[in-house]
Amino acid sequence: MKVSIITVTYNSEKSLQRSIDSVVSQDYPDIEHIIIDGGSTDNTVSIIKNNKEHISTYISEKDSGIYQALNKGIRLATGDIVGILNSDDVFADTNIISKVVGNFNNNSSDVVYGNLLYVTKNLSENKTIRYWKSNPYNPKFLVFGWMPPHPTLFCRKEVFDTYGYYNESLQISSDYDFILRIFKEPMLKKSYIPEVMVKMTAGGKSNGTLKNICRKSHEDLRAIRENKIGGIYTLFFKNVRKLKQLIRVYH
Repeated sequence: MKVSIITVTYNSEKSLQRSIDSVVSQDYPDIEHIIIDGGSTDNTVSIIKNNKEHISTYISEKDSGIYQALNKGIRLATGDIVGILNSDDVFADTNIISKVVGNFNNNSSDVVYGNLLYVTKNLSENKTIRYWKSNPYNPKFLVFGWMPPHPTLFCRKEVFDTYGYYNESLQISSDYDFILRIFKEPMLKKSYIPEVMVKMTAGGKSNGTLKNICRKSHEDLRAIRENKIGGIYTLFFKNVRKLKQLIRVYH
């Protein structure tokens, strides 16, 4: 079973090598690593070229944002399973992909996900800021703002082909929209791996400024309503869940 890992980059020279090394270090043999760069002006493309023996495909051209880039990568993917590793994130262990593939094979899963750590940019500090512990899926969870950590999500390629790719009209919340779209489908089998799968660098577009926080809330609510999951209370519970992630770290 072949696994496609998609990494989207833009001026990622400070962290990209670490992410590439994380993919290379996986003990699963059949991985293709696809990198979609948004026309970086720093040394990102040089880093990609210096690692060409480890990268199956890369594109460097301007795009409209992360979700258009992800869609490009998914269309190029030739794997049975598709996962995403952000350019400043790493897999939590060298056997993560092996465990993911084992879960797909043993449970006939369509979607697999796990837990996530938010860490400081300096990974050598090994400092956790948030611990996103997910749960085995229950369809009743969605209306109360539940979602699995998007960086831990792996899907069969045909899930994208059947249920659609990322909505490029959403600039921040298209991952949430995609998760709602596939998790509400009773025909798709979802499986949970109860361990940390990815270490994600804290920060990002969704919470960088007050403007982006407001935009994210607006887009989240749009995704909730378009997927007919709930209403404003769903958004409320979704935000409250983040407090629980912080409590797990500091208590």
